[in-house]
Amino acid sequence: MAPAADPLFEPLVLPCGVVLKNRIAKAAMSDSLGDGAGWPTPVQGRLYERWAEGGVALSIIGEVQGDPFAAEKPGNLVLTGESDLEAFAALARRGSENGAQIWPQLGHAGAMAHPPIGRARGPSALDLPGLRAEALSVEAIAALPGQFAETARLARRAGLGGVQVHAAHGFLLSQFLSPLFNRREDAYGGPVGNRMRLLLELVHAVRAAVGPDLAVAVKLNVTDRLEGGLMPDESLEVIRALDTTGIDLIDLSGGTYFPGAVSASDSGGSGPYFVDFARRARRETSVPLMATGGFKTHAQARDAVASGAVDMVGLARAMVVAPDLPNRWRAGRDPEPVFPRFTDPPEGGVTAWYTMRLTEIGEDRETDTPGALRDAIDRYEARDADRVATWRNRFGAPD
Repeated sequence: MAPAADPLFEPLVLPCGVVLKNRIAKAAMSDSLGDGAGWPTPVQGRLYERWAEGGVALSIIGEVQGDPFAAEKPGNLVLTGESDLEAFAALARRGSENGAQIWPQLGHAGAMAHPPIGRARGPSALDLPGLRAEALSVEAIAALPGQFAETARLARRAGLGGVQVHAAHGFLLSQFLSPLFNRREDAYGGPVGNRMRLLLELVHAVRAAVGPDLAVAVKLNVTDRLEGGLMPDESLEVIRALDTTGIDLIDLSGGTYFPGAVSASDSGGSGPYFVDFARRARRETSVPLMATGGFKTHAQARDAVASGAVDMVGLARAMVVAPDLPNRWRAGRDPEPVFPRFTDPPEGGVTAWYTMRLTEIGEDRETDTPGALRDAIDRYEARDADRVATWRNRFGAPD
């Protein structure tokens, strides 16, 4: 067993009263394991059960949509009043084995909605190489807090232990926060106080919908990693505002998935990306903090929590190559997961490999030898193409 002093294995009591059994979270990833019609699948349930068995305190389900025309991939889940709550309840039960928590990440892709199934709409109109979007009307913006609140309410009914509002990685709420993508001249654009307005309205609506004892988190970009985008000083202003909203956890991340942009997860580096910023944020809020990105060793994760910079660490790709990593760390085995290396991968290729690896884990057939990158990309693209037809058959074609 790990020494009792290891802070990674101390419980964390969130402001709402929810207790996380340790300080390790499986951060949100788009696992792309919905059935193509927005429903969870048994393979997806087994994936989250694997992480729960592996000792994680919390798993966050990437991109659960309240609007089927705002999905970023046809493998996303859709949770609305028309959804089969028992299918979501089954996912909740499997993901909460072994004392773990499982929360959906409430998403809306905005300008990055997948064109074959979605409507690309963001804070402002865009006409960029590989990306075109219309501007949301004031009426459409006004409807968003209620939509997110309804999805959160249904998540609670399905037995999920909390929700995370996604305001990072270039999706809709991140687009509103970013001066690069938000050029509005009304109450939702201009200074950062206006650009965060929708996020704050939405968080208040979600909290009112789920009550005081369900965990509510926000995933926030520290920086867009794009010239002219959201910068750390503005992120601190957002954090100061979130301090008064009654949320339970702020997950610090960064980068975007806009075409041609380098995501934080693909940018390399030898250590955690956002711990230094977390030290600054700690002075601005009493809300527990989590940092996601760049953690590759037990020592890095332990030291981030021991230093007081963060209360939790979010692991994504590390939990794909080693789904039982928390148990390994607790037992003092294999402190450093082994990550595959790819030579000159195409844009999106590494993400495709990790996504297909998630399928292998959910089917209990992963191996220690990484498969060919090209094969993973081909299978990933073919599966998405098949699911587009399923998605459109259920939800119809976008306008």
